[in-house]
Amino acid sequence: PALGQPLLTAEPAPQTVPAAQLPARVWEVATNTGLDSSSGLATAGFRSAKYLPSEWYQSGAELYSRALAGCEWAQQGRAEAKELAAHTNAIAQRNQQASTASLGRRLQDIHIWKAALQKAIEDLDAETSLLAAQKVRLERALDATEVPYAIATDNLQCRERRQPPDLVKDEVERELLKEAELIRNIQELLKRTLMQADNQIRLNQNHKEICEMDWSDKVETYNTDDECSRYSNQSTNVQFHPTSVKFEESASTPETWAKFSHDNIYRAELEKTASINLRALIDSILHDVSRDLRMQCAAVNEAFTKRCEELDDAKYKLEHHLSKILKEIGDQEASIAALKQAIRDREAPLKVAQTRLYDRSFRPNVELCRDEAQFRLIGEAEELTESIESLKKKLLECEQTLRNLEDTRMDLEREIAVKTNSIFIDKQKCLTHRTRYPVVFKLAGY
Repeated sequence: PALGQPLLTAEPAPQTVPAAQLPARVWEVATNTGLDSSSGLATAGFRSAKYLPSEWYQSGAELYSRALAGCEWAQQGRAEAKELAAHTNAIAQRNQQASTASLGRRLQDIHIWKAALQKAIEDLDAETSLLAAQKVRLERALDATEVPYAIATDNLQCRERRQPPDLVKDEVERELLKEAELIRNIQELLKRTLMQADNQIRLNQNHKEICEMDWSDKVETYNTDDECSRYSNQSTNVQFHPTSVKFEESASTPETWAKFSHDNIYRAELEKTASINLRALIDSILHDVSRDLRMQCAAVNEAFTKRCEELDDAKYKLEHHLSKILKEIGDQEASIAALKQAIRDREAPLKVAQTRLYDRSFRPNVELCRDEAQFRLIGEAEELTESIESLKKKLLECEQTLRNLEDTRMDLEREIAVKTNSIFIDKQKCLTHRTRYPVVFKLAGY
């Protein structure tokens, strides 16, 4: 190479600018002024700045040292890198195993709470179904009370058609009024209980929905954590999510998470207990209602039976007295006829006696004598007149007695008709209608 040109080990790359256009490079070499300096010698055409052999050896030694040091550092770095890689790999495996185990424990916790929620949901659903069945019984029992109430009111209205003196506020009417009042109170009680059942069913459904939402979240979370627990380093569906390495502000703590489900289950158990108690109350109410209604029905029927017996006895006595009155009327009519005949029988002798006296009043002169015959005729006429008057008086008394007997007969017949009407109302109308009274099972809502 020409003097002043650097040594090249390879052909230089072609320049984008022609060489003729580049300025000439000026080389500045330090002047060697040492003991072995060639300063002052004729050096025309040779480099003026060259390295000394010692510098060349030193430069080589330094390069060898740097090479050895670099190798040592490289070996040490490789060893440290290998150790660090093994350490971090062990840590990563250990952490991944711990995370997988933690996810497994979390899955167990979620499964436990999910199972508890599912049981609470099933129990609450079953309890709601049972309570709905009790509600149906309440509705049937309430509908069943309409027939007894209609019977009681119809009995009261029918008995208003009784005629005096049977139109009395007797024991039957008092029992019927008690029955109507009892049915009204029972209907109000059943309506209030129905409202309680509706409200409890609504609460059961609301808490069931809350538990179902919590259970649904648990199922989704279980599936998510189960999928996460199945991830491995060989999974193909994993990728980087740098923004996920943080805690959400709205995230719950394990304590609040467990408390949330515990509170939901606890409230569900409370509603279940309340529903069970309400079902027991409904069952007790329906049992008591059916028993009270049947007892009151029996009391009314017993009062009707006693009243009908009283009416039958009264009617029998009236008929017995009527038969006696009729016989007495017949006897009285016969007596009156006998009295009339006796009066007629006394009139003929009276005519004879009065005719004798009349004819003897025409006796002449001294023959008009007050003899024994005259006194006897006068006495006979007076006696006959008194007899006829007494007979007529007795006839008047007997006729008045007959009229009284006729009035009594009419009263008895009218009273018998009243009793017959009362018996017809109580027996044929009321008691026959009461045979439609519902049985205990129907009153209990079955």
